[in-house]
Amino acid sequence: MSVSIDKDGPVWTVILSRPEARNAIDPATAEALYRAFTDFDRDPSAAVAVFWGKGGAFCSGWDLKQAAALDDDVFFETHNMPTDDSDMPPALLGPSRLELDKPVIAAVAGPAVAGGMELALWCDFRVMEESAYFGVYCRRWGIPLIDGGTVRLPRLVGEGRAREIILTGRKVTASESLQIGLAEYVVADGESRAKAETLAHEIAAHPQICVRADRRSLNHQHGKSVHEAMTYEWYNGRDALFAEGIDGAGRFRKSSDKD
Repeated sequence: MSVSIDKDGPVWTVILSRPEARNAIDPATAEALYRAFTDFDRDPSAAVAVFWGKGGAFCSGWDLKQAAALDDDVFFETHNMPTDDSDMPPALLGPSRLELDKPVIAAVAGPAVAGGMELALWCDFRVMEESAYFGVYCRRWGIPLIDGGTVRLPRLVGEGRAREIILTGRKVTASESLQIGLAEYVVADGESRAKAETLAHEIAAHPQICVRADRRSLNHQHGKSVHEAMTYEWYNGRDALFAEGIDGAGRFRKSSDKD
């Protein structure tokens, strides 16, 4: 199995395991990842996912050894691609076009390069090990970013920095990633999964209607004016306020009265 899931209460750890290929994504693995994250999002008992690559690599991207054997017809058939521009095609890497209603944390060890970097960018935030690194390594082989890299990277680090990283295809270390906002935590080697799972449990312990409402507001503010974004925030948050917030305020008042 190239993809497995460890469940610890409301936290699911989705494990990518193709160590012989540095966790590169072939069509079967892409489908398995898509299915794993779709199941996570639909399961009412699941709250937060951790995405981790087994064997010392997060993901080295699309499996170019398999890709080298494809011609145009086989490519479109293998990946279930539409032959015109009428619809967004399925992602080569599996989940990178999914818009989940629950958060996912990337636990990054070793390389997260090319499409692997795009998968890490798809996650809500990233925990990197000290020796981990990003990079658009597909630059040297003529493979473009087609799973969100040109969209998500500039939103995280700014357009100028994103242009430089994408066009040069250079290595981006964990320390630089932390500095420029490409990672939120850097931990010792071997500790990314544990740190990400700890954070996941902290998030899962909060009232989830509110967590998901705030996350939706964050996701939908891109491209909107301040007025439009704040209007969305109010209507999106209103139901969460009455579903959980009023009760929470009541609990706060009772605890304050005891003090």
